[in-house]
Amino acid sequence: MWIADKWEDYEALDCSGGEKLERWADYILVRPDPQVIWDTPRQHPGWKKKNGHYHRSSKGGGEWEFWGLPEQWDVHYGNLTFHLKPFSFKHTGIFPEQAVNWDWFSAKIRHASRPIKILNLFAYTGGATLAAAAAGASVTHVDASKGMVTWAKENARSSGLGDAPIRWIVEDCVKFAEREIRRGNHYDAIIMDPPS
Repeated sequence: MWIADKWEDYEALDCSGGEKLERWADYILVRPDPQVIWDTPRQHPGWKKKNGHYHRSSKGGGEWEFWGLPEQWDVHYGNLTFHLKPFSFKHTGIFPEQAVNWDWFSAKIRHASRPIKILNLFAYTGGATLAAAAAGASVTHVDASKGMVTWAKENARSSGLGDAPIRWIVEDCVKFAEREIRRGNHYDAIIMDPPS
């Protein structure tokens, strides 16, 4: 197992009773996590000093409760900058555990000694897109949500990648991939993190 341990602006502080305690830059959040199946004493001081807590509803979904949390703030990973904000479905706009994958494929791109074309499907707010572009790849970023693609573009600009060779596509990923096959377009790698 690879561990994403190069973060400075993200830290998993503790976990217990189906929830995890996380530090995102200067802010502490409590979010549900179904993989946390143990109950341990919540001794970390962050449990009492949290800035946001996502409460699951027994009917599905849930809602946030906030204490001094801004509407949006930034976290950094290396030279990349990501805007974060809490979503109604517990997410923040980035999956920090994916950073280990960004590092892995970035090294492959940098050492390829030729131009690399990447297709990023279900590309969300652009973590993998930005990491690949920063490593020197040309990236096609595809997500069905216009809001997510707009957010990814903002992250690209904040990361100094506003002029990087990134194609931004708002479309259903399966339909786009089927059309690329018909067109005969080829990529060196495909990155996918589809929703469940």
